[in-house]
Amino acid sequence: MHPRRHLTGKDVLLSNIGPSNNNNRRSLFSFAKKAESPQEEDITQQKQQQPPPPPKFDRTAPSSPNGQPLLQPDNLFHPFSRSPSAEIRRRAAFMRRHAYCPHPGHRQTRLPTNPADPEAKKPRSSGLAPAHVHFECPDCGIPVYCSEAHWADDYESHIELCDLLRQINEDDHDLRSGREFSEFEYAGPQMEEALVNLSNWDTFLYTREFEAVNEERSLRQVTRLLTYPITIGSVLTEFSPYNIRRGGRLTPEGLKSFSALRYSLHPARDGSGPDVKGIRPKPPPMRIFVLGARAESSLPREVWVQLPYMFPRVSFHIILIGPEAMTNREAEYPLPDRTPANPFGAIVEDRYRIAHELKVSTFVDYYHTLHAAGIFHPFDPYLDCFMLFHPGLGHPASSHEWEATLPQLLATKVPILCTGYTDWDMQRDRQWVEDKAKGEYDLLLEPGENLFRSLRWELNDHEPQDVSCGNWGVWAFRGKRYEATTRDTV
Repeated sequence: MHPRRHLTGKDVLLSNIGPSNNNNRRSLFSFAKKAESPQEEDITQQKQQQPPPPPKFDRTAPSSPNGQPLLQPDNLFHPFSRSPSAEIRRRAAFMRRHAYCPHPGHRQTRLPTNPADPEAKKPRSSGLAPAHVHFECPDCGIPVYCSEAHWADDYESHIELCDLLRQINEDDHDLRSGREFSEFEYAGPQMEEALVNLSNWDTFLYTREFEAVNEERSLRQVTRLLTYPITIGSVLTEFSPYNIRRGGRLTPEGLKSFSALRYSLHPARDGSGPDVKGIRPKPPPMRIFVLGARAESSLPREVWVQLPYMFPRVSFHIILIGPEAMTNREAEYPLPDRTPANPFGAIVEDRYRIAHELKVSTFVDYYHTLHAAGIFHPFDPYLDCFMLFHPGLGHPASSHEWEATLPQLLATKVPILCTGYTDWDMQRDRQWVEDKAKGEYDLLLEPGENLFRSLRWELNDHEPQDVSCGNWGVWAFRGKRYEATTRDTV
């Protein structure tokens, strides 16, 4: 039995989780590596040659000089510009310099991306000149309008988001409160006979024997990270909440594809055991290709290891692919030189550092380049799966990056799982796939809300009125398979 996995509250505090500053609104993490202690520098040469032990994590955030928490649970609300946290004050200053007032009296600053976009209410040519946000709403504490007059005039629109923005404000201050983050004490392996209930977050955490999470704010913080591996597991497991019954969203083609994966994820007992008599050949690991990796690439490995814990008799190989797959991780893993033995500069994290059931590889390159080289061939529908977190397939700023990749993904004939920030985001991605590959793909899982989305809402610093949560929805597709038929030629 492995000990319970601990995630540092300090690492989460240093992260930048939420919509990034680009048009694709992708999440971006920056988890800091713990500094080595002076005692570690004095270890013997023999121990230096041994593999490093799994990292231990502190569950507390930075506190005041006297060791007391900076903020109490009843004192989490502060206007961003007057926050006790210097980081949040800098964030407020960034918004004042870059975010524009959403009042419909101003001219548009860009083309609207969807019907609910506040820019759609603004005139294109007439009206006031665009103005940056300088007025902080007294109820949510976030810079949202250029002046108090515009805030009061457009209050009916702002009130729809005000409570949610206040929640975001308090959640951000909670990460900097200095309290102990007991919710980041993750559950370890459990016996196979204990069935995991995937109806919702509450039943999952309870049946997986996590420490009790009794507050909504703590639940939002813990689901912020767990949404990535559990979204994958909830779709692939044979106990998935998505089924072929009415309203279950799973299609007949999806049942075929996921049944093949479930055959490998839930193998029959073969009499294997820890002793010599129990040695049995092991099947290849389940490969999950995470394309366009950003936030998910810098997730603490203690988060990813929750995936093999859901399938205790199967090993996993997580392959993170994307030009930004190592963003903010260069200090932890310097990029290796590209050599004939490692032509794409892959970074392979050994199983001892993470877990015996999990291996993580990272490729800082586009998938279509790696696919053309054939380094992942052949693909097996029983062992392979693609995962695209918030890919922005149909977003004008990123769709061109997927045009060369889509035909290659469809040619593999293995499931492709996608998530989106909103229903509009998913429908736009699906329409793009329909436009580019009409008649060449099968829908496996209809677009809809992800039962294991992040419960915490995030703020877009470029547009404070634009809020979203990670992995809000999930859907899946696959390259079309053609059945072979015979006919009598006589």
